[in-house]
Amino acid sequence: MNLPNLLTLLRIFFVPLLVAALLAEGFYGAWVRLVPRELFALGIFLAAAVTDLMDGYLARRWKQVTTVGTLLDPIADKLLISAALISLVEIRLVPAWMVILIIGREFAVTGLRSIAASSGYLIHASDLGKTKMVTQVAAIALVIGGIHWPQLAAYGQLAMWAVVIFGFVSAAAYFAKFWHKVDEGVKLRRRRELLRFERQQKRAEAAMARSRATVGQ
Repeated sequence: MNLPNLLTLLRIFFVPLLVAALLAEGFYGAWVRLVPRELFALGIFLAAAVTDLMDGYLARRWKQVTTVGTLLDPIADKLLISAALISLVEIRLVPAWMVILIIGREFAVTGLRSIAASSGYLIHASDLGKTKMVTQVAAIALVIGGIHWPQLAAYGQLAMWAVVIFGFVSAAAYFAKFWHKVDEGVKLRRRRELLRFERQQKRAEAAMARSRATVGQ
């Protein structure tokens, strides 16, 4: 277990802590009363977002990219974002329909990339996808911060709209990549089948010619 993987696991651990900080009244005990609960939740969320930046950077820099880390990292990201958004719906700070669209997009793209991977195609994260992730973190941070600083609330709502727009634009890019890969794969398969058929036909013609020659003798 290396440090990048530990950071990914730490991000997963932050998920129930964030939900508890936002929703559970009893969780917020007297020992943390010096810090407003919304700021405590904001700190947890930003700390989790920092681990998202650090684990990938360190894994590449130290050449510690592992299968476990590759599988856990997107799961941890989606757990963190989904938990934060659902919690914000519960406390009526973000419209439910908007969160359904955002989370639905995540499931659709994840399923698409899984189908592509099972077919031997690797669809890397696009720049739009990375921009969407940064926008999500900024939007959620602004919405949570808006609880304590009401002047941030309007910016948070605008940022949530940006998340929806970037999400669907990047999803369209993923679908285009997927369709291009599948289309290329189908054409390549058909070309191989045609070549195989031609070779078989030539062998059959050669065998028939030999057979005729033998009969003629």
